[in-house]
Amino acid sequence: MPADKNEFRHESIQDRDTIRHLLKAITKGVDKGELSFQDEDGEILLRPQGLLNLKLTASREDGRNRLTLRITWQEEIETAKRKRSLKAG
Repeated sequence: MPADKNEFRHESIQDRDTIRHLLKAITKGVDKGELSFQDEDGEILLRPQGLLNLKLTASREDGRNRLTLRITWQEEIETAKRKRSLKAG
């Protein structure tokens, strides 16, 4: 069975205010259960559900600072597929 793969990637230089607005939009999307990302190169729609895994790392080395925020979750499998029963004949 082929795995679905859809990826969105964006990198740009922004000021703190723009980053703050983006983080607020992401927070609202998590609250709503729907995250939509789009730029001129592509788009993706994600629907966070259930328990979410959060990984937060921060580092500072030689004047270079980094903050990484990663949120992951597993999509729920349809109930009918999960509850299949095995019958022996």
